[in-house]
Amino acid sequence: MSLQSVKAFFAEHAPDIEVIETPTSSATVTLAAAAHGVEPGQIAKTICMRVGDRVLLVVARGDARIDNRKSRDAFGGKPRMLDAEQVADITGHPVGGVCPFGLASPLPVYCDVSLRTFEEVVPAAGATNAAVRIGVERMAGLVGAEWCDICQDAPEAAAAG
Repeated sequence: MSLQSVKAFFAEHAPDIEVIETPTSSATVTLAAAAHGVEPGQIAKTICMRVGDRVLLVVARGDARIDNRKSRDAFGGKPRMLDAEQVADITGHPVGGVCPFGLASPLPVYCDVSLRTFEEVVPAAGATNAAVRIGVERMAGLVGAEWCDICQDAPEAAAAG
């Protein structure tokens, strides 16, 4: 059902975007990068977190790590990852296919500024073998995301800084 909810989302909001289904799993950043011929950073991973009694989604570049202090400051409390069953119940998507599109119930979505390294990213699309190619700003706009800065600086950015 999850893949269908994502396809329905794009049919309604962005019919020009095609959901890409691969014959192999793209459930991890490494697998997704290989399946779609992009570098791991270009995979837009979606993380489901709980902060106090709020549940939210964070979309970040695939090779980024969440910075605990930055995320506490941004969200007003310590974020905790949800387990696979909770994620599937809340988003309607299985772990490995979680994305901000076609959600089972509305959730606040945050896009980390790390995504802005790329013009186009490849987020999952509701299944462990499905994704879309989408412009970063367009993705944020389609899901009503707020921008945040909660990831650790990328090694190449820290070296250049």
